[in-house]
Amino acid sequence: MNPLKALQSLGQSVWLDDIHRGWLRDGTFQRWVSEDGISGVTSNPAIFAKAIRETSDYEAAIAEGARAGLSAERLFEQMAISDVQAAADLLRATFDANAGADGMVSLEVSPHLADDTQGSIAAGRRLWKDFGRPNAMIKIPGTRAGLPAIRTLISEGINVNITLLFGLDRYREVVDAWMSGIEDRLRDGKPVAGIASVASFFLSRIDTLVDKRLETVGEKSAADLRSRAAIASARLAYEIFGKWLESARWKRLRGEGVRPQRLLWASTSTKDPALPDTYYVEALIAPQTVNTLPQKTIEAYRDHGSPAVRIHEDVEGARHTVEALQDAGIDLRTVADELERDGVKKFVEPFDELQAMLTQRIAEARR
Repeated sequence: MNPLKALQSLGQSVWLDDIHRGWLRDGTFQRWVSEDGISGVTSNPAIFAKAIRETSDYEAAIAEGARAGLSAERLFEQMAISDVQAAADLLRATFDANAGADGMVSLEVSPHLADDTQGSIAAGRRLWKDFGRPNAMIKIPGTRAGLPAIRTLISEGINVNITLLFGLDRYREVVDAWMSGIEDRLRDGKPVAGIASVASFFLSRIDTLVDKRLETVGEKSAADLRSRAAIASARLAYEIFGKWLESARWKRLRGEGVRPQRLLWASTSTKDPALPDTYYVEALIAPQTVNTLPQKTIEAYRDHGSPAVRIHEDVEGARHTVEALQDAGIDLRTVADELERDGVKKFVEPFDELQAMLTQRIAEARR
């Protein structure tokens, strides 16, 4: 069996962490759905910026937007929405066959809204309306300001993908915001069945930062901790997930037909060339989770993946890893805070660069 499809039988969904207009039109994406079991798509400003900047697939849309007098930001939104709508339509059969548990496509609000609760709510509402598909998901960063936005959007029946999670404390807060939104909706007498949410835990970025700091420690014990922080954090996050599935609060919601919020493993391509290219995928196979993979990692796992549930392996060792890092002077709470701010910055920069490029292209088209 195709290793990617075998992950489905183990309870893990595989989503594509990329979007490209050419793939949507030439049958490439449909093949991944049919042959590899790809059952969702995630996008972000950096992904769209790369696709628009490096291909000619958007030339006609840019010219049309210029003629229509669109601003760069509105033109970008229109092109992004067109792509995610196309992906959502290609995944609609998956969505229907899985009663809405899969077949989702995510679109992110502007990264400039990461610290703007009301702006995030307004943008989430607008994008949800413009997206116009039941298998849409609006991505909201899991920042302090994002938490009340998540609660509000969930209470309005909007599917939410909470992105840029790096730490266990913030993950707990995200679960609470999601559940509170569902409870708000129930108090208003509104239906809750079918509302979907994922909490996206970013992995390789954790190891990149932690390993850099371990290099300054200069001890063998520190060297032995390399590339262990991310998987340890993810295993402990999954343990939290399991505990809230046993909570009385969740059982009340489940009785109302609520679908659980799944953990999503993001940033799962390895950055360290010394690591196997499927390092994070293999370690974090788990029921009721999603792994979102870029094209290169999808191809690697198809070629030499070894599917088996491994999330429960050495959870106690994960706790010891966190303690050992603390002893080495590396506090994962502080790491998570730094990565959150850096993650926002890594989305803002390509977003702004793309806006500048589109502004220039619009001006050229109007001459």
